[in-house]
Order: sequence, then C-alpha cells, then structure tokens
Amino acid sequence: MQQVDIIIRNGTILTMDAGNSILETGFLCIEGDTISHIGENDEKAFEAPKVIDAKGGLVLPGLVNGHTHAAMSLFRGLADDLPLMEWLNNYIFPVESRMDNEFVYTGTLLACAEMIMSGTTTFCDMYLFEDEAATAAQEAGMRCIMGEVLYDFHSPNYGAIEKGLEYTESLIQKWQDDPIVSIAVEPHSLFTCSPSLLKTANELALKYDVPLIIHVAETLNEISEVKDKYGKTPVEHLHSLGLMGPHLIADHCVHLDKREIASIAKHGVKVIHNPESNMKLASGIAPIPELLAHGVSVGLGTDGCASNNNLDLFTEMDMAAKLHKINTMDPTVMDAVTVLRMATIEGVKALGLEDVTGSLEVGKKADVILVDTAKPHLTPLYNPYSHLVYSARGNDVSHSIINGQLVMEDRKLVTINLHEIMERAREKSREVRAWVGD
Repeated sequence: MQQVDIIIRNGTILTMDAGNSILETGFLCIEGDTISHIGENDEKAFEAPKVIDAKGGLVLPGLVNGHTHAAMSLFRGLADDLPLMEWLNNYIFPVESRMDNEFVYTGTLLACAEMIMSGTTTFCDMYLFEDEAATAAQEAGMRCIMGEVLYDFHSPNYGAIEKGLEYTESLIQKWQDDPIVSIAVEPHSLFTCSPSLLKTANELALKYDVPLIIHVAETLNEISEVKDKYGKTPVEHLHSLGLMGPHLIADHCVHLDKREIASIAKHGVKVIHNPESNMKLASGIAPIPELLAHGVSVGLGTDGCASNNNLDLFTEMDMAAKLHKINTMDPTVMDAVTVLRMATIEGVKALGLEDVTGSLEVGKKADVILVDTAKPHLTPLYNPYSHLVYSARGNDVSHSIINGQLVMEDRKLVTINLHEIMERAREKSREVRAWVGD
C-alpha cells in the first residue's frame, strides 16, 4: 500500500484540465506539496494520516483572484457610491498616505482569511508596503503574486519613485525562491505614471522575467486624460512605449475598441476582469466576450474591498456571467464552464502560473477546495459547473488546501487566528475614522 500525506475521497472531482474531465466518485492523493494521484477505482491502494471525506460534494482547484488590493479590506465601506476619481483623490489616496507597514500587514491577513474561507487559494496583489503583505500571505499559507504600487507622486512607504524601483527590485530578490510568494513590477496606471517610469518599470520586469501589471482603460476619464496628455488611447500609449507583450497583465480593460482588442491579442497581453468593481464605480462593461473570441487569456478579479466590497470569487463569477448576458442580450454568452475556467486555470494562465496550479492534475501543486453541496440552495445537483457559478457562495467551501497544506478544515481556519485578526482590524478601523475626520 502506497503512503501519501492526504487523501480526499468520496467527491465529484472537477479537474479543470484541458478536457474539463470529471471524476464522479473520485479520490485525490497529495504527497508533500504536490498532487500525486487522481482516480476513481484504486483508492484502497493508498493510505494517509489525513483522510478528508468530501461527503459527495465537489472537489476542484482553488479559485484565483487575479487582481486585488488586499489591505483595502480595512477600507471596506469607507467611501461608497462615489465616482472613481473623487473616490481616489478625496478618500483613498489621503487615507493611504497615513498607512504604515503594520496597517498593511493586518489588512492583508484579514483579506487572506476572507479569501481562504471563500475558496480562493491564489491572489495577485497591488498595494503599498508589499513586503509586509507578502509576509502576511506567507504566514496565512496563500499563494500570491505581490507588487509594490509605483506612481510619480510620493509614497508613504518608499518616498520618491527612485526608491520605489529599488524597493521593488529588493522584493524580487528577497522572495525569488519562495514556494508560494512571487513578485511582479506594478506601476499604478497610465495617468499616475510618467512614460519614463513606465519604461523603467518594464525594463525591470524584463530583467527578472516577472510580470508587469498595470490598471488599463478602466474609466472614460482615464481615456480622456491619456489622450489629452499623449494623443493616444491607453493601449496605443502602451504600444508606443514598448510595453506590449506576454509579460504584461492589464487590469480592467473596460474601454477598448476593436483595434485595441486585436493589438492585445497579437501581443499576448493578459487581462484581468473585475466586473463587480467596474459596476459599483460605474466604470463600464469590459468587452470580455470579444477578448475571449480573440484568444486573449482572461482571469477574474475582485479588485479591493473599497470598491467591491467583498473578496468572494463565487459572487464575482455569478456577476461576470450575468453581466455579459444582459449586455449582449445573449443568454449563451459567458457560460458557466467558461467563467469557472476564468476563475481557475485561465486565471493562472493570465498570471503565468499555469504550470504550477489552476487544475487538478498529477504533478501540479496541491491547491484544492471542497464545496459542501448538502444544502438546500445546492439541491438537487444536475450540473456542477452551473451550481458553482450561479448557486454556490464562498461559505459553501468546507476545506481549503494550498501547496499541500490544509489551511481550512470544516470551515475553521488553521493558519490564521480569526478572532485575533478581526480584533486588530477593528482597532485599525478606529485609526481610519480619525484620519477621515482630520
């Protein structure tokens, strides 16, 4: 009998592999940090000190949050129902200027707790004090790509932008051998970053072969501002600076014309779709069906809690599917399988991690979640993909495993003291109230 570390049994396994293979009564074995076996009939050939009974539920890859600002969990509900630029300039940027490393560490741990408890196992973060954010994610056991936000004005973390580039390079060097933490170069946007900063950031990303991540074409105001400054659309501006390529991850991409969509596809640029944030800020509806039709890798993101206001990718999937159906007046657009793949294997393709995670296949890292289907809103079950996208919610996830480590068991967090981090978050909220009042 072969010894493994964890066996998951008695569940319907959605592999999300190239053929969307499903094992109706499957089992999965984990050795160390890796999936070592998936099958249906030879479970008795294996034994493990930890056996998890899926109880007839669904077993699938952990979800992938392709774009967020994790520590903004501490700004949830701070400034709702405002236009983006007013929201940024009058509330978010001013309170961010008062933050410190402890604030970001606390907010990131709170976000990790929320993400783990709603089935997310990988996230991509853009924020401040990202060394502390990376430390928090590592302690929580979450797979992540982190990047210090870079812009032309003074940062409360690194000060002048020259220091920001140095800080980013030090992050890349510090975390380059970590099994779950990766670093990207992340200039904020085309309207907050000069052409010289964007070019230097791109050179740094290419030097270390890491992603370059930036907000692109999120609002009509951004389009106007970039056109006024440079006489080009955002995508044309990126192209003129030499930034277009498969290393570029463009967040949002709400306002694109046909030529820009073709250019994104031609250059292998990846896109992260954030439907709930785009809706809440009235930014618009991204042309995701058109991007997918051009073969663009598109992942799904929640954006930060100040503009969403949650990190639950189940609700994001539901919204993504329905938003594009009503926008196109076509109920067949963005079907459940397509959307679930955006939140799993296509999401990690967009982040460049498809060889590591995103599907349940032998040799990939063990990032696995279990969904408890023994609930009224999930009964009866005809189509598991449909259930996951249109019926399930984050609190239906019973177990989460990341890199072979059990981080949530029977809805109880293993790596995070939830009571302690929520109390610390409440303390930080009192600081935020004081800052807003100043």
